[in-house]
Amino acid sequence: MARKLTASLERALRESERGVGYTFASMGNLASEGARFQFASDESLLVYFDTAEKEHRSEDRPLQSPITVQSNEKVRKLLRLLEREPVEGVHNLHPAYCSLLIKFDAVRMRHEELEAILGRYLERLEEVKLPEARRVEIPVCYGGEYGPDLTEVCALQGVTAAQVIELHASAEYLVYFLGFVPGFAYLGELPKALVTPRLAAPRRRVPAGSVGIAGNQTGVYPFATPGGWRLLGRTPLAMFRADREELSLLSIGDRVRFVPISREEFAAAEARENYE
Repeated sequence: MARKLTASLERALRESERGVGYTFASMGNLASEGARFQFASDESLLVYFDTAEKEHRSEDRPLQSPITVQSNEKVRKLLRLLEREPVEGVHNLHPAYCSLLIKFDAVRMRHEELEAILGRYLERLEEVKLPEARRVEIPVCYGGEYGPDLTEVCALQGVTAAQVIELHASAEYLVYFLGFVPGFAYLGELPKALVTPRLAAPRRRVPAGSVGIAGNQTGVYPFATPGGWRLLGRTPLAMFRADREELSLLSIGDRVRFVPISREEFAAAEARENYE
């Protein structure tokens, strides 16, 4: 007979039988103030921080994701603590906006045992000092062939191209986490006037270096991939390089600003980047 189901899974199955959805509220256990555990798979556990639900959120931002700097800071603190003091049997850590997915050896420990260990880590979060944020500037050539969605974003928001560029370049963005493909950093938050839904149908191919927006997020495609974000421009910088000591140009916790450049400056920077 298959190994005994964990208590978390048994609880989830009972909820399912009663017709209750698989939500954080129904499946999560309170780990400490502002954090919950959720069963993710036989060998993974999600630690979810709830501060976004308790803090004020503007009613006039329907595209606003349930994220806050405070909850992401807790994710980064827990990640840093687990990296400094690894838990035996834990082999992968995957941060996101408000959560940390922890993959572990299910042969060596059960979910409940990992929860107990993590509970002690969570009690120490206030002691964790995050490193000073690194400031990174990313040059962007906006519009034209590099930003095919700039005109449509202008129409949707009722502003000019110059205003969209100014707005996008005026904010300092936090790298909440990296995902999707290596080197893709999820940055937020966009100025309110730029919050725009993603494309109804994704493109089959988005060129590497494309700078896009979706909801209240912005980001740079490190490789040519399919994608549904609205493209405002392109950077000549390589966001990910296998021959670089730091493979990804951006890291979680970085602060990013976009700097408008001309087509001539783009061509010159691209030539330098390719030469290096």
